[in-house]
Amino acid sequence: MNQQVVVIGLGRFGSSVAKALYNLGHEVLAIDKNEDRVQSMMGQVSFPVTGDASNEAVLRELGVDKYDAAVVAVGTDIVASVLSTVVLKNMDVPYVVARAEDDLHGNTLERIGADKVVHAESEMGVRLAHGLFNPNVQEYLGLAPEYGLSRIRAPQSFDGKTLRDLGFSSPRDKYGLAAMAILHGREVTLNPDIDESIKAGDVLILAGKDELLDKLPS
Repeated sequence: MNQQVVVIGLGRFGSSVAKALYNLGHEVLAIDKNEDRVQSMMGQVSFPVTGDASNEAVLRELGVDKYDAAVVAVGTDIVASVLSTVVLKNMDVPYVVARAEDDLHGNTLERIGADKVVHAESEMGVRLAHGLFNPNVQEYLGLAPEYGLSRIRAPQSFDGKTLRDLGFSSPRDKYGLAAMAILHGREVTLNPDIDESIKAGDVLILAGKDELLDKLPS
């Protein structure tokens, strides 16, 4: 299901997150104080806006309090990062991810209520976008435009079911994805049989189109 996401800070990391989320079909509001950065996002996100995202009145005027998630991608301006995170949590935005510059910054973000803290640069932006709305997605690797690999933790709903039951036996099945490997603890099964049984907590390596990987059950 497509979601509304605000991305604050359009440096290398923030712009990559914003563009990846937009390409996945989400409605993306991208905010930065730097007008040149905002202009560079025209046509690559839903709403590029120049503004101060540490100002609650600005965010409320933009309707951010109704959004599903926020990514605070501000880098070196730690004060702006912390203030934006506090404002978003005060507005009850359900899920706030914040980028940390170092461990102290990360600890501060966690203490003020950030739901997830990442230490990342641009190449991590796309990975974050793919796992933003599915906590079971542990990692994403792009293979080609619109295609990739996802490493997901099997949710409770998968427990006791086979790949055939789950619709992962071939790219033509239910989810349009193929299972490349299963990790049961330290045991790795490559190219698993379609009747291989899955346990909750197993890790699946799935390949397919980005839009289908993004629809994996959580």
